Amino acid sequence: MSATIHPTAIIEDGAALDPTVSVGPYSIIGAGVRLGADCVVGPHVVLRGPLRAGCRNRFFQFCSIGEISQDLTARADDDTAVEIGDDNTFREYVTVQRGTLKDHGVTTVGDNNLLMNQVHLAHDCRIGNHNVLANGVALAGHVDIEDYAILGGFTLVHQFCRMGSYCFTGGGSVVLRDVPPWVMSEGSPAGPRGINKEGLRRRGFDAEQIREVQSLYKLLYRENRRLSEVREVLQERAAGSPQAARLLRFLEQSKRSVQR
Repeated sequence: MSATIHPTAIIEDGAALDPTVSVGPYSIIGAGVRLGADCVVGPHVVLRGPLRAGCRNRFFQFCSIGEISQDLTARADDDTAVEIGDDNTFREYVTVQRGTLKDHGVTTVGDNNLLMNQVHLAHDCRIGNHNVLANGVALAGHVDIEDYAILGGFTLVHQFCRMGSYCFTGGGSVVLRDVPPWVMSEGSPAGPRGINKEGLRRRGFDAEQIREVQSLYKLLYRENRRLSEVREVLQERAAGSPQAARLLRFLEQSKRSVQR
């Protein structure tokens, strides 16, 4: 069985497509692209290698995935790539660019993510699992998003920022600092607005876990403590609270400091 390729599509030598892949009209699949089972490539899509994508990914029309980074130091022959997991959706005009040699060299997208139209992932971004990036979200280089985050439409994220699991941003937010897990943020520049309580409920957090998250939010944002003091309290609570341990790890790994 061979892949279903529209006669107007161009598949370059060196591309490797699973027999169950379908490719629509006028799309271009470059050398070094590897697509897993049941991927669907719509019309007018451009995929450039090195690019590895797992199973059941869908690329809607006019996507550009795997192109060289817009970073001025990037070169077409750099040993950089894009790596994509399973069950992701890339809507119209999504752009995902290769990593750079100044970082780990790979832009990664995990599993079960929805990237709505005109989303841009710059070089060396790392996207986890089960995230939703709404229309027009733009990530600068080296941005990390953990799992189950929701970024509202036209959210802009500064380079090297980290977005914690279950965080939420309002539409049009400009994120200049790290957003901790569970936190809702909004504005330009974006600031904390509470915890993503409804999102936590939908993801199976029980009442006790949500109370613990609220307590940690109060510790970080409402008790007027320095970050060093917050870390000390979290270290004391970490043994008996997975949420405290999680927040402590996030703070310790922060490059740009968190929103305050």
